[in-house]
Amino acid sequence: MDHNTLLARIDVAGSLDLLSRMVQHKSYSKTEGEKQLAAFMSERMCEIGLDSELAPFGNEGRVNAVGRWKGTGGGKSLLFNGHVDTNPVTEGWTVDPWAGKVDDDFIYGIGVSNMKAGDAAYFCAVKTLIDAGVKLKGDVILTYVVGELQGGVGTYSLLEQGLRADYFVNSEPTDLKAMTMHAAAFMFIIELTGNTRHLSKREEAVDAIAAACDLIPRLNAMKFSGARSPAHEGINRVHVGVVHGALGRELHEWRTPQVADFVRIKGSGRYAPGQTEAGAIADMRRELDALQARFPGLKAEIMSEDRAGVPTMPPFEVAPESPIVLAINQAYRAVRGEQQPTGPVAPSCFYGTDAGHLYTYGGMEGIVCGPGGRYNTMPDERVDIADFLDMIRIYMLTILEICS
Repeated sequence: MDHNTLLARIDVAGSLDLLSRMVQHKSYSKTEGEKQLAAFMSERMCEIGLDSELAPFGNEGRVNAVGRWKGTGGGKSLLFNGHVDTNPVTEGWTVDPWAGKVDDDFIYGIGVSNMKAGDAAYFCAVKTLIDAGVKLKGDVILTYVVGELQGGVGTYSLLEQGLRADYFVNSEPTDLKAMTMHAAAFMFIIELTGNTRHLSKREEAVDAIAAACDLIPRLNAMKFSGARSPAHEGINRVHVGVVHGALGRELHEWRTPQVADFVRIKGSGRYAPGQTEAGAIADMRRELDALQARFPGLKAEIMSEDRAGVPTMPPFEVAPESPIVLAINQAYRAVRGEQQPTGPVAPSCFYGTDAGHLYTYGGMEGIVCGPGGRYNTMPDERVDIADFLDMIRIYMLTILEICS
């Protein structure tokens, strides 16, 4: 059967219905709904003939859904990876975030972009190929993991249990672009200690808030040392997200005539493969030393935020000439008739994804490419139906190229 005939076999209504049903699961991290959606996907994989299991981990009853379409032998294996947990619903929605509403252009719902559309797309790709009677040499493995929003604990657990493949596709939302590199994430805390005075003697004080106002734009503009290339440096980023300033470490706010002598800053940083968190912190330390020189008497300290055992999302990188990159590039050209944007594509390159775990701890080559992104993590989160369906087609052709 030629590729165009295969692609025409996609069940559009059935694919949208599956995605809508996935959205209707309230699968917040570390809730029963997260587990129920994993079980739902395991049941769907059994229905189409995959060997499926719920792989337990931890002591809280959490499970990942894993399905395997076994090949006849002699081919390369391909693992698809996606998470079922979602961000919380925020204010500002105009549609029901749990309804899985479909109109002429979009499908809506919390988590539909991040990342249930990607999850559904690779299931539908496999189902279409199976329904068409396609036989492959290599295995295709589908994973539906929990706990990505806790640093990727679900995927990390599968790797600890020994799950591997020759190549992987992580389906985080990239608007169908092929992301070949993304940054690692770390959290930091900076504490600035000044010297208070009443406002009448302000000139004698060391104003911690004034120092923070000087520092924050410099932090947000930082790049880190040791980047392997301009592309690697391009995915460096620092962002301050929390600032508290007042009197003393207890941050007393009731005595406003006094100059604030203490500020606590919290933020996040991103660094590229080849760079390290320790190196990034050292670069920020040098920025704090310069701040202390500009504000004599100021004490500035920086530390990594203790995340209580949650794994840090490591960086990810794959060579542009890797077979998995070339396969998905070729599939994109066949479906859309144009070159696929490929590289450390923004803004996706600043995300943390489970691709970092698959690459760093699993030792696998892979690509990050999924539907959604434009309307990610915002009210009325949605995915273009055309993108969702094209992603199914691209995944089908990628499977055929890698596993045949």
